[in-house]
Amino acid sequence: MPLIEVLRNRCGVCQDFAHVMIAALRSLRLAARYMSGYLRSGANYQGAQASHAWVSVFVPGTGWLNFDPTNNVMPSDGHITLAYGRDYADVTPVKGITTGGDGQRVEVEVRVQPTETS
Repeated sequence: MPLIEVLRNRCGVCQDFAHVMIAALRSLRLAARYMSGYLRSGANYQGAQASHAWVSVFVPGTGWLNFDPTNNVMPSDGHITLAYGRDYADVTPVKGITTGGDGQRVEVEVRVQPTETS
């Protein structure tokens, strides 16, 4: 969704909130990156059913800190990082061209659970 619509409507998805936060942080001349991954299944967070996005910012003297603006939390072991980049375009999980008729639809559901180790 375009940034102006996210701000005007005060709604969006995790990708939108991550991009807004990254833009705000960069306007303060802080290095920020887009984080992509999954949330552990069963987590009481928005976005636990599919891929999820959050933000990492470099704080001088501290290092990289992660923030999940969608859920208003600092990510923990329930956030599983797959990739990071400047924005969504750097880490898109699926790239390609689809050809064909009208009415195509893709549905994805992800379940992430820890495995037991012996």
